[in-house]
Amino acid sequence: MAKGKPVPFETTLHVRDTCLCLHVQRAARSLARRFDEALRPAGITSGQFSLMMSLNRPAPPTMKDVAELLAMDRTTLTAALKVVERNGWVKIMPDRSDKRSKRLSLTAEGEAVLARAVPIWKATHAEIDAALPDGGEALRAGLMALV
Repeated sequence: MAKGKPVPFETTLHVRDTCLCLHVQRAARSLARRFDEALRPAGITSGQFSLMMSLNRPAPPTMKDVAELLAMDRTTLTAALKVVERNGWVKIMPDRSDKRSKRLSLTAEGEAVLARAVPIWKATHAEIDAALPDGGEALRAGLMALV
């Protein structure tokens, strides 16, 4: 008698149909593609939009604060910052109170890019909310509960 596979195909189907991680990953990729396409005329990606929006504060945040907000490790944040810094949209400077830490701020050009992107983001977000039951409130609440 031949031995079956260690993980039966039925398990694959079960994971495909029930795995929250898989469904969130697929939805995240789909949303990122949609926002990337929408934001292209503003010259910014969805990831850059989120990063730059996280810097839009009264005082420049630390890298640690931004990494926590975006649920990114510092290495991933550093790589993302290189692109927006090279574009002239973000300035990275030492923290005056802790020389080991860095503070991040938008440049005037970065603020202008973000200002062009916000109306596009709002319109795209409104389309997505309109397609979701209850305007996406339950989905947002569920996702926030996981974080």
